[in-house]
Amino acid sequence: MHFDYHTRYRQGFALLQRPGERISYGLLMALLLVMPAFLSPFFLGELSYVFILCVASLGLMFLTGYTGQVSLGHAAFLAIGAYAHAWFLARGLPWPISLPLAALLTATVGVLIGVPAIRVSGLYLAMVTLAFSIIIEHLIGQWSSVTGGFTGMAVEDPKILGWSVSGPAGFYYTCLFVLVTVLLGLLNVLRSATGRALIGVRDSEAAAYALGIHVQGYKIAAFGVSAGVCGLAGGLLAHHLKYLTPDGFTLLLSLELVLMVVIGGLGSLRGAILGAVLISLLPTAISRLKPLLPPGLANQFGLEIFVFGLVLAVFVLFEPGGLNARWLKLRALLQSFPLYRRDTFKRNKRYMKSERYR
Repeated sequence: MHFDYHTRYRQGFALLQRPGERISYGLLMALLLVMPAFLSPFFLGELSYVFILCVASLGLMFLTGYTGQVSLGHAAFLAIGAYAHAWFLARGLPWPISLPLAALLTATVGVLIGVPAIRVSGLYLAMVTLAFSIIIEHLIGQWSSVTGGFTGMAVEDPKILGWSVSGPAGFYYTCLFVLVTVLLGLLNVLRSATGRALIGVRDSEAAAYALGIHVQGYKIAAFGVSAGVCGLAGGLLAHHLKYLTPDGFTLLLSLELVLMVVIGGLGSLRGAILGAVLISLLPTAISRLKPLLPPGLANQFGLEIFVFGLVLAVFVLFEPGGLNARWLKLRALLQSFPLYRRDTFKRNKRYMKSERYR
């Protein structure tokens, strides 16, 4: 059994606190680096898409999981990042400048949306972000001089220092690099005073006000960072799609992102990645299982949406903490076996919750 006894102040802030974690994550990274040598171009493309959704899920998790602000419109930030990146590339900007510039533009839009959005919370905030997503979708369709409208917009191949990375292996490594960079960046933000302030705002706005935390400022900043990360994911998604149309950034994409953070486990970057992997691989798994199903069930319209809803209902009923909570329980079982007790993670009723500051 493992017990955490910190003998130094900085020990609690280490990214990887145990030798076993360093070994396991090192092996995982080594496996991801050698994967292109063993996989076909099709599976490399699927893994690249998974990495892109992981980046987008991390962006939404930073907003919803760490500040408690629910958003149903993050597909709009993906669209802004994708179209801005494609537009910058068409104007001759190099790829290493175009992608961060598209993320910065998306972050600016996120800040502008966050200023009025912080005046509401809960269901009303979800409605505001949903309305924003619908407006952006229609704006993309009507602004044909910039976005190509419903006809679409072609995306140029990505090039870094004159070298094309549009191939399956090159684009795979590019998406992996962006994912690792975003993950490490968010982890360091959450370990800082800013991260603790965001968590304080999520847990109790009244207590955060009492401690002198600028609640509105942190909420707006969270919107900006979340939008910027989704803008990065949108720029990568543009290269994955190769041709942009408004149909690729609908409400369904926003709902999939919400499913990722809820099923993965709110308040956990690991959960955001686990949820993105599960939700992104579900359509492929369903398509592989369809030939094994009865024809009446396999040909039903909306089978994927039904499976998404079923998975969400199962997690809400039996594992509200998501995949991350299940992973923590499994790790505790392996560490304390055979002394593990079933009621170690028993959920208790919550009888009091601080009210939102008015």
